[in-house]
Amino acid sequence: MLEFIIVLAVVAVLAAWAVGQYNALVRLRNLVQESWKQIDVELQRRHDLIPNLVETVKGYAKHEKGTFEAVTEARNMASAPGSTVAQQAAQENVLTQALGRLFAVAEAYPDLKANVGFQQLQQELTNTEDRIAAGRRFYNANVREFNTKIEMFPTNVIAGMFHFVKAEYFEIEDQAVRQTPEVKF
Repeated sequence: MLEFIIVLAVVAVLAAWAVGQYNALVRLRNLVQESWKQIDVELQRRHDLIPNLVETVKGYAKHEKGTFEAVTEARNMASAPGSTVAQQAAQENVLTQALGRLFAVAEAYPDLKANVGFQQLQQELTNTEDRIAAGRRFYNANVREFNTKIEMFPTNVIAGMFHFVKAEYFEIEDQAVRQTPEVKF
């Protein structure tokens, strides 16, 4: 009888531990999903600002049609639903490059740079980019914690039993962004 109680107690402790680990994995998975949704909100804000920015620049630089089309196409691709995190990151990188070309065009037009509407749009886009960067850091930290928990023993046993899969990081693939800036005096 005592042996049965000991076995039952061990089974109860193991079951409680398994439930706790499962719940911790669910909490982390939900945190990863929530942090991705926050990035998604900021990306949508960014996508909404871009048409206004393009129209403002168009008024000053009518002959830069190729640049406007590239930005519009990149925006449409980046705002398309159903992408994985890696695909979204790649699409956002293309959009960032296209926006860089748009701002390079704007540099050639002093009247445009002095336009209050353009300055406000540029500031809004800069603020949004900052929020996206902060969201990306938060998301990637949550992904790191979730993935680490999935890979560590003995939690990996529970993760495997319930088909928890590693989350994808939201990474910058633009090599120009990754390079160390060169400073010359």
